[in-house]
Amino acid sequence: MSDFKSVRIYPLGMALGTLLAISFVLCVIFGLIFPAATMYQAWLPLLPGVTWISWPSVFLGLVESFAYGWYIAVIFVPAFNFFSRKAKA
Repeated sequence: MSDFKSVRIYPLGMALGTLLAISFVLCVIFGLIFPAATMYQAWLPLLPGVTWISWPSVFLGLVESFAYGWYIAVIFVPAFNFFSRKAKA
C-alpha cells in the first residue's frame, strides 16, 4: 500500500504566483524609495515589456510575475509527482 500523496497544481500555482507578485511589488516599492540602488535593472530582462516605471508597466510586471509562478508550478508538479511515484515503487 502506497502512502504517496500527490502535489496539486492549483495550490502550488497560486502560492508561487502570489509570492512572485508580492516580491515584484516589494521590489518596485524598494526602487521608488531608493532610486540610486537600481535594483530594477536585475529583473527588467526577465519581464518582457516592462520598463521603469509607469502604471501600465507595473501592472504588466505584476501579471508576468504571477504567470511565472504558475509556469513553475505547471512544470514542477507533474515532474515531482512522476518521480515521487517512481521512487515509491
